[in-house]
Amino acid sequence: MGRHRKPPAATARRSSVIALTGLVPAGLVAVSAASDVGSVSQTAASALQHFAGEEQDDQVPRPLAVAAQPATADFVAHAMAKQARTSPPVVKTVALPDGRQPAAMPAGPLGVPGVAIAAYQTAEQTLSAENPVCGMPWYLLAGIGRVESTHAFGGKADADGNPLTPVYGPVLDGSLSGNNVIHDSDGGSLDGLSGYDRAIGPMQFLPETWKHYAADGNGDGIADPQNLFDAALTAGKYLCEGGLNMRDLAQQSRAILRYNNSMAYVANVMAWATSYSSGVAPQPGQLPRI
Repeated sequence: MGRHRKPPAATARRSSVIALTGLVPAGLVAVSAASDVGSVSQTAASALQHFAGEEQDDQVPRPLAVAAQPATADFVAHAMAKQARTSPPVVKTVALPDGRQPAAMPAGPLGVPGVAIAAYQTAEQTLSAENPVCGMPWYLLAGIGRVESTHAFGGKADADGNPLTPVYGPVLDGSLSGNNVIHDSDGGSLDGLSGYDRAIGPMQFLPETWKHYAADGNGDGIADPQNLFDAALTAGKYLCEGGLNMRDLAQQSRAILRYNNSMAYVANVMAWATSYSSGVAPQPGQLPRI
């Protein structure tokens, strides 16, 4: 993602690359009470060790602490039918009428909105066919979606995956402490602004990055950053780029750092991903402040 936070001093931890720390402050990240669960912290700790340069056998991929669960048919049945992609999708934000109703779909693990689950699992299936080397699990995309926008503000999206209210990050004009200034890259066509950029959609892409990676996750020929299906598939493509393997914790960490160049962010995403896979909520100590 394009950088939007000011680079810290050399001795400080590196900060954000894409956009959300301003959209969903750490204080808004709800943490459910849960019994002790060591797998989350062990997974994040292992990732930190591997990324820091611990010796590992690159020939043997290291899986996440919790094995992937198969996509639930009830959720995937609600996903838009995938169509053959014979040409690049049209990159745009679709104007939609007011008064649309939220999707009436059953929630997934730990209350993940059903329409979001459908988007993440559809992206997993598409990526499994298009890029099997990556091994992208739906719950890793859900971890990103949880931290970036709480799954489009708690699933406030219609049955097609379009948020009832567009999801935007803060304007990157330098007024928000710690953020870089990002001048307009899309003429306002995606983020509705001129002069400066802001992150867009439930997976919080900067417009320039979206234009580069934009994917059509629901087969309608359009890559709309506001649409959950399109955003989930695009996020998966972005994380997988360069032949990275999400089964390996070190490579997974590097991929997540593309979103936000902070190991605290990595720990949060991996904690939520493991929790969605296991059904056990993370503890506060496993969610360091970003």
